[in-house]
Amino acid sequence: MNKMDIINKLASDINVNQKIAKIAVDTIIDSIKRAITKDERVEIRGFGSFTLREYKAYRGRNPKSGETVNVEPKKLPYFKVGKELKEMIWKEGPENS
Repeated sequence: MNKMDIINKLASDINVNQKIAKIAVDTIIDSIKRAITKDERVEIRGFGSFTLREYKAYRGRNPKSGETVNVEPKKLPYFKVGKELKEMIWKEGPENS
């Protein structure tokens, strides 16, 4: 499922046109991105939480050349799945479909 699929589903579920659904989806995604960028935690109950994780610098290896490289410290977004979603996946996973 991609962003356009979500927009189409929202538009059909609440009976609005795609333009309004697109604005709603874009607003939600932009709000999450802005919060994470400001190092704020975003929690959607039953779904999961988004945070920003910091990683220290380390010495890595270029897999193509085998050369040792220094990897700079970085911050990356991190998603932790919520309890309800985790349980739903365990109960209704692909092997149970």
